[in-house]
Formats: sequence, C-alpha cells, structure tokens
Amino acid sequence: MYEDYCFCTLTVTQDTSRPQQDEDCVALFLRKNLLLVVDVYDRDMSTARNFKTSLTRYPASTMTLERLVYAFLDSIIARDNRVLEDYEFRIHKLEAEIFEGQVDDDFNRRMLDFKTDLLYLRNYYVQFMDVGEELMNNENGLFAEDKLFYFRIFHDKAERLMTNVTMLADNVFQIREAYQSMLDVNLNTTMKVLTVISSIFMPLTLITGWFGMNFVNMPMLRWQHGIPVVVGMCVVVIVGMVVLFRKKKWW
Repeated sequence: MYEDYCFCTLTVTQDTSRPQQDEDCVALFLRKNLLLVVDVYDRDMSTARNFKTSLTRYPASTMTLERLVYAFLDSIIARDNRVLEDYEFRIHKLEAEIFEGQVDDDFNRRMLDFKTDLLYLRNYYVQFMDVGEELMNNENGLFAEDKLFYFRIFHDKAERLMTNVTMLADNVFQIREAYQSMLDVNLNTTMKVLTVISSIFMPLTLITGWFGMNFVNMPMLRWQHGIPVVVGMCVVVIVGMVVLFRKKKWW
C-alpha cells in the first residue's frame, strides 16, 4: 500500500491438486479507477482467462474498481473447494487402508506428499488472506468505503479455504498416528508370539538340561525306556502349557 496506489504480486497455482508443479505469477497495480494486471508468468493462459471471466461477472454499467478486483481474485480460487474435497476423499482412503490392513510399502511416501502439498496450500491461501486484509484496511483511501465489503467476502473465502486445509493437515497427522499405532500393535503381537513360544520351550530346556548331566547316579540313565519317558514328559509339558495359555487367553 502506497500513498496513491497499491501493488502486489501473487503466486497462482494452476492446479491445486498439484500445487507445487504448476505455478503462475501475476502482478496487480491499482490506482483510482484503474486496475493493471501484469501476467508475469502464465504457462496455460489461465490467468488471462480468469481476468476475461471477471470482466463479464457484473454488467458494464455497474462495474466498479472494487467489483473488478474482487471478481478477478475470486475467479482464482473459485474452484478450489472441489479440489479440497478430492483431497479429503483421498485422505479418507488412506485411513480405510489402515483399518483394512491393506497398507503398502508406498504408504509413507504418500503421507509425506499429502503433508507437503497441504503445507504449501496453507501458505498459498494465507497470501490471499493478506491481500484481502490489506485491501479492506484501505489505508490510502483508494476504494469507496461502502464497497469494502467485497474484499471482506474475498478474505473470508480465502480464510475458509485455509481452515479446510488446516483440518486436512490435522487428519493426515491423525492418520499417521493411527498407522504408527498399527505398527506398534503388529510389533506387540509378534513379541507376544515369541514370548509364548519361549515360555513353552523354557521347561523343555530345563528337562533336557537336567537329563543331559552325565552323573553316575543319574536316575533312568541306563534305563531302556528313559528316552521315551523324557519325550513323553516333554510332550505333556508342551500340551499343558498350550492349554493353559489358551485358557488364560494369552495366545
């Protein structure tokens, strides 16, 4: 905001579903009853199309500087709600994969991509909120006071989009925690199985260690049925331990 004019540059994302891949740059210069749009970089002429669309939004007889600026800025973010809805469905699909146990090796990379895109979009909409706020303040008296509500409408729209992005980022964080919880549960299950197996074979280790001591007076050392008896004892211990663990629901 300067004494008798306003100037700003905006980074415009051509496709908010791929926010970091396709970017345009547009500069706005405003004076009393003058709007100059400088298309600094426009790969697919989307900024030019948005500006032409904004010229036809209101009848020429009722067009004012405030309406034209609002119509142009609003045309940039007009379709972003649909894109954010698509993000929401894609994030919900990730959550469903976790609970259905269908997580693949690419899950972490997709989570990182979502997080990066949403962080970019949050900053993207903050710039529009800043522009709307500066225009609302009207420090240099460039706009009519009774027309400043157009800029408040635009500011509120950008703020809602930013809030939606923040909510989606929170959902991604919660999904990441759910994924980590799933990994912890799987690890605990594995450790539980290993613990049960170790508990079953621990008495067997004691039995074999006991009968493996070659003392002269060791009972059943020279008994011809010693091996079958020891094997039978081990089988009984194993079955008893399994039945006990199943009864206690430890396994």
